[in-house]
Amino acid sequence: MLVTFAGVAALCGEIVGLDVPHLADVGALTVATAYTWALSVRTGGRPVVYALLAIALGTVVIVVDNDLLRNGAAVLTAVVTGVFAVMATVPAVKFSQAVREMVYASVISAGGALAVVGFSPEVALNRFDYTTLALALAVALGLVYRLGAGLHGLGRRGIVVVAVGGALLAMTMAYAEALRHYGSPVLVGRIDDVVAWTHDHLGAVPRPRQFLIGFPALVWGCHMRARRRQGWWVCAFGVAGTTSVAAGLMHPHESLFEAALSVAYSMGLGLLIGYVVIRVDLAFTAPRGARGRRAEEATALRPEPSRMSPLL
Repeated sequence: MLVTFAGVAALCGEIVGLDVPHLADVGALTVATAYTWALSVRTGGRPVVYALLAIALGTVVIVVDNDLLRNGAAVLTAVVTGVFAVMATVPAVKFSQAVREMVYASVISAGGALAVVGFSPEVALNRFDYTTLALALAVALGLVYRLGAGLHGLGRRGIVVVAVGGALLAMTMAYAEALRHYGSPVLVGRIDDVVAWTHDHLGAVPRPRQFLIGFPALVWGCHMRARRRQGWWVCAFGVAGTTSVAAGLMHPHESLFEAALSVAYSMGLGLLIGYVVIRVDLAFTAPRGARGRRAEEATALRPEPSRMSPLL
């Protein structure tokens, strides 16, 4: 945590205009290395090996100063950030605790967002978003496969959750692309008008990938993990939100304040959707009434290692 704070401080120094050579590069490398170490520890890997590898690769990026290498470093930093933000959460017995975990993951992602832009990448924004999402989701599902005792640990409900989550994510991304390339001028114009009105009156626009998929998946997944190990499969889709936050500062026409406000709006909408999903889930699985809800929370004690301990 101290190393991460030092890296974030260096990146903030670059933002306020401190005239120190390679300050942003060093800050980005520091945060990326700290997150790599932490993710390796959390998932039972080899932290020294992967941290040294991150330092070596980052040093090559800084010394060579090639656009392609900087783009690759930014992608890997966003992926590590998105996965680590999800893996750093703990089970949440109550909804208020699930809110805490979502905020915790968002703060981690925000630190990674500074590191991503610290590498000064030059990328196509949509391609960057899709690449980081695909890689982070693949890594997260691979880790959850081990945490959730393989596919046979899914159960019927877990299979439905993964199928619905995958379909929803695919439909959201496919619809956005289809609308961008094949949408009628009238429909696209109306959507642009809504976006412009929201930006003018609220100061920022919430991002659908965050509030429709990522944040609700984190809230519901952490809540479910306190009761069933299938909750890890739900949490895996949380990378749709954490990687989006990690790439949030890549938008060239959006200020730091606008990016933060956009995440805040997405968190609010995501919490609302997550709450509704949790209530529907409890309506089918938990006892009825306030007394039954308290009894259900008292027995929701599925053990997991603490936040700073390895999961595997």
